[in-house]
Amino acid sequence: MNKSVGNTARLLGAGLRALIVLTVICGVIYPLAVTGVAQALFNNKANGSEIKDGGKVVGSELIGQRYDLPLKKGEETPAPDLKWFQPRPSNGLGANSVNTQYKLILSGATNLSGDSGSMKKGDSEVCDPKAEDGLCAQVKAARDAVIKDNETADYKVEDIPAEAVTSSGSGLDPHISPDYADIQVHRVAEKNGLDVKQVQKLVDDHTDGRILGFMGEPRVNVLKLNIALKHLVAEKG
Repeated sequence: MNKSVGNTARLLGAGLRALIVLTVICGVIYPLAVTGVAQALFNNKANGSEIKDGGKVVGSELIGQRYDLPLKKGEETPAPDLKWFQPRPSNGLGANSVNTQYKLILSGATNLSGDSGSMKKGDSEVCDPKAEDGLCAQVKAARDAVIKDNETADYKVEDIPAEAVTSSGSGLDPHISPDYADIQVHRVAEKNGLDVKQVQKLVDDHTDGRILGFMGEPRVNVLKLNIALKHLVAEKG
């Protein structure tokens, strides 16, 4: 009996020692080592790819933001602030119209499936122009908004890029294509009293090419572009 109790006590002691050692190694030493390496070699990425302006963090280059006017009485959603470059359509982005604060409301897809709001035509499904809801109606409303907001721009309606009228899978895409940015150049220049060539140069300077030259597509980070726009307006003023 005493021998059995002694063996049990030794096993419990060994288990406790193993627990303490593994807790120190896996719960303290390893996390501190990984954090230290990340901070030393990948400081920006480890801290959330923060974007700063005037010494303040105004967002992350990985998460998109909306640029809206203050919500008016009777409105369900605020109208876009057209002096800024606009991101992809999304109901899940944090509001930030002046680049001095940043608040993420939620994360989640706001896109719809391809057959939402479509109708049968033969053996295939096509967009129903009379649909009052679903993807077809959403895309049409977004397309009409792009046309209305950028009526002074020189482009063909059929050349409006997909990301201008559809949300991303995550709802948080921070980028737009150079084509969509180009469509917005005339409007942004006019709203801010700037020369079109100045604004176009901002777009060109903030266009990132394909990763390693062949992966993905050229893209423009909307937050970075709007920060540069804010500074250009300030210089003019």
